[in-house]
Amino acid sequence: MLRAQCVLTYVNGYIEPMSPINMAHLRAVLTGRGLTPASGVPEASGGRTEEACIRPAQLVEDRALEWHPVGPAEAWREPLAFLDGIQRFEILAYAGAAPLVVGEVAGAVRERRERRLHTVLEQRGLLLLGRPEAIAAAGPLPDGLQTVALPVDEPAHPVRDLSNAGRALDRARGALELALGTAYRQRSDGWLIVDGTLTESPAWAADPRMLAIAKSHATLPFEGADLERYLRLPHAHRSSIYAPQTRSLTPVNAWALRLWPWEGKDVFHGLVRVEVAPENGTAIMADALSRRLLAERAPLSTPDHRWDRLLYGIHSVETYLRAGARAVR
Repeated sequence: MLRAQCVLTYVNGYIEPMSPINMAHLRAVLTGRGLTPASGVPEASGGRTEEACIRPAQLVEDRALEWHPVGPAEAWREPLAFLDGIQRFEILAYAGAAPLVVGEVAGAVRERRERRLHTVLEQRGLLLLGRPEAIAAAGPLPDGLQTVALPVDEPAHPVRDLSNAGRALDRARGALELALGTAYRQRSDGWLIVDGTLTESPAWAADPRMLAIAKSHATLPFEGADLERYLRLPHAHRSSIYAPQTRSLTPVNAWALRLWPWEGKDVFHGLVRVEVAPENGTAIMADALSRRLLAERAPLSTPDHRWDRLLYGIHSVETYLRAGARAVR
């Protein structure tokens, strides 16, 4: 598992600031060393990429896919925290045809106390990604850049290498978020809402006080008429509980939840996937958690274009992390 050069920060702890990297100066230095400077920003540099596919799921509630009303929003009265991460990268230069990429990953846990969110854990990392020969051609680099070698099993190809860099950055962010989730569980047994999926970790998938919210629907659990029914779920309803097709070591239960009315907009408007440990995959628990999640829509996460699927607590984590993303300038 890829590990980034990071600083783990606890509440009231000391944050060691990361030295800023002046990209314009670094590009000028690399140009002097014979590399070709780059100025483009790769597509999908703002987040994880997913391949669109259908992975048929198995229903664990109902004989056929159903819609279930969950009732009115209900305040979450137990201790609650939110975990999310961000990533970004840009091309620094080319060594021949091989790109050198600077990537930044960051993650945090924000805990709600007395209706206010407080950052209790934070981790950041700065990486230089490229083929070993490209990294070597760059020569000495500023402190704080963790080098990550990209595969060399095929000839250099700028587009393919950028895809490999994106996947490596995904793994770095995943490792960072797992470390944060583990650290938070060591300090609290409160509920933790994760942006994404619980299947990243067997411990997460089995944790009865964690749930995941997936905003992306690149992977869908049904096809045909069931998929149409799944995508037309009414507001304040959930789908039947199902078991997604995952690795055998990380089984979870899941359901779709419609946070906002979609009619007149798009079938994905307000639609999220909720994942929980199998022991929480009961109708009573799914309804209760869904009502609490409906309450977490406020305040609205505008002007974020994903506001209809973005819980405010997750939005707060992302906003906090972006505000501190000053390692590259």
